[in-house]
Amino acid sequence: MVTFDTHPDHYVHWRLSTDGDVATLTLDVDEERGIRPGYKLNSYDLGVDIELADALQRLRFERPAVRCVVLTSGKERMFCSGANIYMLGLSSHAWKVNFCKFTNETRNGIEDASNYSGLKSIAALNGTSAGGGYELALACDEIAMVDDRSSTVSLPEVPLLAVLPGTGGLTRLTDKRRVRRDLADVFCTTIEGVRADRALAWGLVDRISKPKEFAAAIRQRAQELARCSDRPSGATGVELTALQRTLDDRGWHYPNLAVAIDRQARIATLTVHVPTTAGPNSPEAIVAVGAAWWPLAAARELDDTILLLRTNELAIGTWVLRTQGDPRVVLAIDAILGAHAKHWLVRETVGLWRRTPSRLDVSSRTLFALIDRGSCFAGTLLELALAADRSYMQSLPDDRASEPRIALSAMNAGAYPMANGRARLANRFCAESPPPHHVEVLLDAEAASEAQLVTYTPDDIDWDDEIRLALEERASLSPDALTGMEASLRFTGPETMHTRIFGRLSAWQNWVFQRPNAVGDAGALKRFGSGARASFDWERI
Repeated sequence: MVTFDTHPDHYVHWRLSTDGDVATLTLDVDEERGIRPGYKLNSYDLGVDIELADALQRLRFERPAVRCVVLTSGKERMFCSGANIYMLGLSSHAWKVNFCKFTNETRNGIEDASNYSGLKSIAALNGTSAGGGYELALACDEIAMVDDRSSTVSLPEVPLLAVLPGTGGLTRLTDKRRVRRDLADVFCTTIEGVRADRALAWGLVDRISKPKEFAAAIRQRAQELARCSDRPSGATGVELTALQRTLDDRGWHYPNLAVAIDRQARIATLTVHVPTTAGPNSPEAIVAVGAAWWPLAAARELDDTILLLRTNELAIGTWVLRTQGDPRVVLAIDAILGAHAKHWLVRETVGLWRRTPSRLDVSSRTLFALIDRGSCFAGTLLELALAADRSYMQSLPDDRASEPRIALSAMNAGAYPMANGRARLANRFCAESPPPHHVEVLLDAEAASEAQLVTYTPDDIDWDDEIRLALEERASLSPDALTGMEASLRFTGPETMHTRIFGRLSAWQNWVFQRPNAVGDAGALKRFGSGARASFDWERI
């Protein structure tokens, strides 16, 4: 089973160090300790990115005084050679796509940290950067490159491997760095890449320095970016303690989340449990509780579950989302989040809740929310129901007192934007104003239906049969068609850079990864490193 929780003491590919308000992440891949065989010259696999994602998360929560992070290499003349091509050539289609999805999310997280948390980033290319290595650099705020007359940057996937850059490279070139289309075309079809002077002229990097001046230039620029950040100087962080996760034949369990897996029905049921009280309500008390604070703990557990299911349970095609607790407690927690939104720990926790449902949005799984007795889909937790493809809310005409209630809070108005920049509530109505309703008002099934916040409201007599039939029907449909349909329907309106990155990954890269030109026995990805040339089917489709 692949797990995603780690700790700096266990890193084998990255080194994390800090000097005042500047941190340095140094990539130095151990070729003998990969999650998959075949590492070469600072190439990366899922294991490398698991460490990177963990390091970025710890910088946000454990080291809030860090204002800028420098990503560089521990190898001479090689920043990063990109993804582990030998792994890609031997991996299943699902592994390749999930690997690309996680690396995308990790690189998006670098940009998220800059945009929302003030954690600025510099890619210090002290050597050649190819493919996914350059894509890692593209995710940073700035790219600095050593001008040593031999180091290059490149995106050679099309001519070398017959695939596309897998982590947003094409889109970031044009949308983020504003590289001209014709220059991008030349760049992406040139195996050997371009050296520093041309990279600067084409807008592929922001600054270049001679080898003797490179380290000093990076230090100076990192300090300049740090001065622009609003992260709190001198603040003490909270330790992200190890997740308390137990596994058994039925699923896995955390203090605030239970996951039940029915492999015969191909269903996973995720139930988020809410405490009986809202907990600490001042920044000092919240920091004192640390990683045990419910909003932070629950978000970490849900994030971990999404990754575990996505990677290890490929046949589980339907995720049922449930909650248990008092919706008024969730509304009280949301009030605390809103009241202290500018405090660094609250800001980071809201950020984790922003990123975690975004993993749901791009997971190729059916999402059904079940709102029944004891549910607490309110405010922040209502985001899960709003992320679902359908929501079923139980009506209890003969027992109104026990009928479940849902509620909106101010957090639903935009605290957790999707990749398209919209709040899920606005996205539900295709950015049109939703029907009038009151924030923090507990809505029963009838009121929720009138407000168009749920899909169906079966009564208790029909509830079991309707849910069973809906789940059985969904399980009978083609998973390929469902993946395409769900991805098409979840995002409405104008696109952003991030929706284009994920849309192109889901469609074009997913398709390319199955084509014989890439993965056939004579395909470029399979023949890479063998000395034999790829054999292509020349038909355009």
